[in-house]
Amino acid sequence: MSTVESRPLIGEGISRVDGPRKVTGAAPYPMDFSVPGQAYGTLVQSTIAAGRIVRMHTDEAAHSPGVVTVLTHENALEVGTGPASVLGASPPAPLRNDRIVHHGQHIAFVVAETPEQATAAARLVRADYEAAEPLLDLQDPRAEHLHDPWGMDHSRGDATAALESAEVTLHNTYLTADNTNNPLGLFATLAVWDGDTLTVHDTSQWPSMVRTTLAMAFGIPESSVRVLVPYVGGGFGAGLRAWPHVILTAMAARMTKRPVKLVLTRPQMFTSIGHRPSGVQWLSVGIRRDGELVALDHRSLSSLSMEDNDFEPFSSGTAFSYQCPNVITRDEQAKLNIAVPWQMRAPAEAQGNFALESALDELSYTLGIDPVELRVRNHTDVDPRNGLPWSGKAILECYEVGARRFGWSDRNPEPCSMRDGNWLVGYGMASAMFPYFAQSCMAEATVNRDGSAFVRSAATDIGTGTYTVMAQLSAEELGLPLEKVRFDLGDSDMPNSMMAGGSGLTGALGNAVHEACRRLVRSFVELVRNDADSPLMGISPHDVECSGGRVHLMGCPDRGESYVDILARHGMPQLSATGSSTPPDAKEIGMSLAGAYGAKFVEVRVDPDLGLVRVARVVSAIDGGRILNEKTARSQIIGGTVGGIGMALLEDTVTDPRTGRIANGTFADYLVAVNADVPELDVVFVGEPDRGTPTGTKGVGEVGLVGIAPAITNAVYHATGKRIRSLPITLDTLL
Repeated sequence: MSTVESRPLIGEGISRVDGPRKVTGAAPYPMDFSVPGQAYGTLVQSTIAAGRIVRMHTDEAAHSPGVVTVLTHENALEVGTGPASVLGASPPAPLRNDRIVHHGQHIAFVVAETPEQATAAARLVRADYEAAEPLLDLQDPRAEHLHDPWGMDHSRGDATAALESAEVTLHNTYLTADNTNNPLGLFATLAVWDGDTLTVHDTSQWPSMVRTTLAMAFGIPESSVRVLVPYVGGGFGAGLRAWPHVILTAMAARMTKRPVKLVLTRPQMFTSIGHRPSGVQWLSVGIRRDGELVALDHRSLSSLSMEDNDFEPFSSGTAFSYQCPNVITRDEQAKLNIAVPWQMRAPAEAQGNFALESALDELSYTLGIDPVELRVRNHTDVDPRNGLPWSGKAILECYEVGARRFGWSDRNPEPCSMRDGNWLVGYGMASAMFPYFAQSCMAEATVNRDGSAFVRSAATDIGTGTYTVMAQLSAEELGLPLEKVRFDLGDSDMPNSMMAGGSGLTGALGNAVHEACRRLVRSFVELVRNDADSPLMGISPHDVECSGGRVHLMGCPDRGESYVDILARHGMPQLSATGSSTPPDAKEIGMSLAGAYGAKFVEVRVDPDLGLVRVARVVSAIDGGRILNEKTARSQIIGGTVGGIGMALLEDTVTDPRTGRIANGTFADYLVAVNADVPELDVVFVGEPDRGTPTGTKGVGEVGLVGIAPAITNAVYHATGKRIRSLPITLDTLL
C-alpha cells in the first residue's frame, strides 16, 4: 500500500495549522485556564543555600485576608516520589523535611482567594534557620563526585600512549556557564480534584510522565489522573519533569478540597524548573601533521544538585563524532548546593561540542590546514564505536553546501587580516551533531462518516510545529486534503506518547502516526474485501493506494471508492486504528541510528577598542533526514541559532559565591539574544531521508543550537587572534 502523493525531501512547507489560534489569542496556555471556585497558590522559598529550618513562622500569614491555608513541612500531606524515567529520577517530594539544599528551595505554599492575597501573605512567612556553609564552586575539593553516573564512559585503543607519541598535541581546558531556559510563558499549574480523580493543567513537554508521577505521588491509579497541555508557551527542556511545584499545587488542592492554581514568577523560574549545568572540560588531542586524528581524551565535570540528578554526559559525543582509533571519554558530576540543573536545549552536546570544535579549530591553525578540510579528513561513514554504517549522514554535503553559500573561500586564513572600517572581521565554522533519541510512542487515527480524519496522541507541541507536521503526515498517508485532517494532542487520556524533547518526537510520533494511518487504510480494505458491492472486493491491502479521500487499486484511480461510501454502506459512523513505534535495534537493522548533522558558518565583527562582538551572519547547512515541513524545520534551526548566540555571547546565570542566591534572576539582568543581536540567518537542508525509520525523519530541534558557540569563538579568534575557551565571551577577555 502506498499513497499517490510524492514524498519530496524538501517541501515548500505550509504555515502552522495552529497559527490562527495563536495570533488571535484563542490558543489556551496553562496559565489561561481557570475553573469556578479556584484558589491561588504562591511559593515561599528559602533564603539560605544549606542547613535546616529550625522554626516556621506562619501565624501572621495564616490570618491574613483571604488566606485559605499555609503549607509547610510541618503540616503538608505526605506524598510519594515519582518513578524514574529515561531522563533520570523524579525530583524528591516537596516539603518532606526541614533540610535546605539550595537557595530558593520551596519551604511553604500559601493558598488564598486571590493571587494578590496569596502573594501578600507569602511575604509574611518567615523561617528561622540553622545555616551551614554551602558548597557552590564546581571545583571545590569538598564536593562529592559521581564518576560515570550514566555508564556511558567510552574507551577504545590506547589514547594515553597515542597522545605521548603523537606528532602534534593539544591540551586545553574549556568552561561553560549556567544558562537558564527562560521560555516566554511562565510555568503554571491548575489542579482540580473530584473525589479521587485528579485533573491537572500543566506546563509540560510530557503529559504522560506527569500523569504517572502524580498517580504515584498520591497513590491513585493512572486512570484517575488526567493531564491537559494543549499549548505550552515554550520549554527548551524545562517541561520534561513533574517539578515539586506541580506536586505542591495538587497537594494543596486535595487538602483544601478546592481547585488551586499556581503561576511561577520570573525569579522563581530560575530556581524551580532547572537550568543548563555549568561545566569544566579537559580535552587532549593527538594528531598527525597531515591532519589525521590519532587520539582524543575528553573529560568533563558538571554541576549537580545535592538531592537530585541530571543526565548530561558532556563528552559522550566525542566518542563518535570523528574517525579516531584511540579515544577516552569520561564524565563526572559534583554535588553542590544549587538549584537543580536539568535539560536545556541540546543538553550535553552543546557543551561537549564547544570543547571539541574549538580544539579542532585551534589545531587547524597549528597545522596550516583549512578548518573545513581538517574535519573532512577525519570524517567517518561508520559509527566508530561499533563499526556499523550510519543510517544517514550527509555532513560532507553540509560542509560543501554551507561553505559555498557562506563564501568560505573568500576568507583570508590569517588571523587579524580582515577589516571593515574599524571592525575586525572574522570567519569561523564548526560541525554540529545531535545524537539519535527516541522512545516508544502511540497514535490513533479515525476517519469519520463525513470523510474527515481525526488523529491524536498524548504528545505536546512546544512550538516545534507538531500540530502541523503530524496533520501533514496524516493527510499524506490517508490521501486526504490537509483541511480534512485534524490532529490533536496535549491530553494524557490520548494514546501514550514520548516527551517533546531530545529531538525525538517527530520521528517517534511520526512513525506511530504512519502505522496508525496505514492500519486504518488496511481496515477499510478488509471491511470491503468480501463486499460484492465494492469495487475493492478481493483486493489485498498491499495493492491499494489513497488519494482524494478514496482507496483504490494501485495505478487505477477508477477502481476504488471513498471512505464516505464505505462507512455509509456498512452503517458505521467511523473507523479507527492505532499505531505504535519502537526505536529500532541497531544490530537488527545493521545500522547505527544517526541523529541530525550540520555545519555552521559564522561571520563576526569585533570592535578592538570596546571589545564588542557582533554576529553579522550565520549559515547553517543541516542534514535533517526527510523534512516534513521546511517552514517549521527552518524555524527550529533559526530558534536554535538564536539560543547558540545567547550561549556564546550573553547568557550566564550568576550565583553569589557566598550565599548561593541567583543574582540575575530577572529579564532585567539575565541577558538573552534579542532582535538587535540576531543577524541574517541562512538555513539550507541537505541529505536524504534517513534509512533507519519508516518516515525517514530526524529531529532538528537541538542541532540548530549545537556548533553555534564554537563557530562564534572560532570566528572571534580569526578576527582578533585571541582564543576564547570560556563562555560566554565577555568584554574583559577581548580587551
